[in-house]
Amino acid sequence: MGNKVARRGLAKYKGGVGKKTTSVTKRTFRPNIQKIRVEVDGTVKRMKVCAQCIRSGKVTKPRKRTVKQS
Repeated sequence: MGNKVARRGLAKYKGGVGKKTTSVTKRTFRPNIQKIRVEVDGTVKRMKVCAQCIRSGKVTKPRKRTVKQS
C-alpha cells in the first residue's frame, strides 16, 4: 500500500510559490504482468508471468524459430 499525492503549483526553484498538496489517495502496488510464450515440459504455452520472474530466469522463453532459406 502507499499514497498517491496530487500536487499543483510551480516549484520554488522555478520561480513559483511552491507546490501545494491538493489530495492524497490510497493506492496499491501491483505486479508487472506480461503475457508471453513460455516453454513448460517441452511444450510452448502462453502464460501471464510477472516481469521479475522473466528477468530472474524462473521461466524460459522458447527458442526462436529459424526460417529455412532455399
